Amino acid sequence: MVYPALATIFSLFVYSWVFINVGGARKRTGIKAPATTGNDEFERYYRVQINMVEQFVLFLPSLWLCAEFFSGAVAGGLGFGWGIGRILYALGYYKEAKKRGPGFGISLLCSVLLLLCAMWGVGVKLMA
Repeated sequence: MVYPALATIFSLFVYSWVFINVGGARKRTGIKAPATTGNDEFERYYRVQINMVEQFVLFLPSLWLCAEFFSGAVAGGLGFGWGIGRILYALGYYKEAKKRGPGFGISLLCSVLLLLCAMWGVGVKLMA
């Protein structure tokens, strides 16, 4: 289980980095809490943060179910892929909204593969 644990730690560092970036964008743009609109740059940073929260709901359970019922190594590899995808998503979106696609695609693919592997592994256990 060390590989999915490392992938989880990595994803939490990415998660923290995104949150810190939102704070920096708030400071740079002068958008005071609780406001979340009023500056295009800040809105892109904020959207990256919210999308990360939304994606975590699918990612983390799928990662650990895949690790438990399919393969820890596969789960760890896909977990790192997800984190890299989230970094690429953030860097693209920070520049321009339409540049978020490749990172989003990588992270979504990793999440879907994690879920499919988890489902497969659970199915095999049920049939045994």
